[in-house]
Amino acid sequence: MVRAAILVSGGGTNLQAIIDAKAAGRIPSAELALVIASTAKAYAIQRAEAAGIPAVVVHKDKGEPAEAYGERLLEVLRAHRIDVAVLAGFLTILPENVIRAYDHRILNIHPSLIPSFCGAGYYGLRVHEAALAKGVKVTGATVHFVNEIPDGGDIIAQKAVAVLPGDTAEVLQRRVMEQAEWLLLPQALEEVAGAIQGGAGRGAD
Repeated sequence: MVRAAILVSGGGTNLQAIIDAKAAGRIPSAELALVIASTAKAYAIQRAEAAGIPAVVVHKDKGEPAEAYGERLLEVLRAHRIDVAVLAGFLTILPENVIRAYDHRILNIHPSLIPSFCGAGYYGLRVHEAALAKGVKVTGATVHFVNEIPDGGDIIAQKAVAVLPGDTAEVLQRRVMEQAEWLLLPQALEEVAGAIQGGAGRGAD
């Protein structure tokens, strides 16, 4: 079975969606082997512990070179024999040495239909505020592979969500999570894990 690590920074609602999907039998190809948090304050750690998943904190120190931070991350991933990583609200930019080592094996969820409202500076509520300011009628979420360009990797899956009259950024954010993110991310993990299991995935160094 493919060993997956979930990387988190905050409350962990996307992590919980993955945990729930695994418990429901919807991710048969992957084992939830590790949760990596960027801060010890992340509530997601408690979600991991409640589900019996090992959790560790790997914090990027101020002024630490990206390559050194990446090597510390890789040491943890290799120690736990991780095959695929999922960024589920992980707010630290992954260094290039991590991206190279896990080429096409790192998934990220973004709360818009890429290429709209994505790239550097677009995260959290900012994405939904930009969508509302533009007046779009449809938004959604995208799961994509991670490369060196923010939100620039190959798209795995997308799901559209309606923007309704009177929406605030907070209301829209919740709808996108419930109707798209929490469904897409477990599905994409299973798709990628299944491909790796079948020998179609690209290997980690």
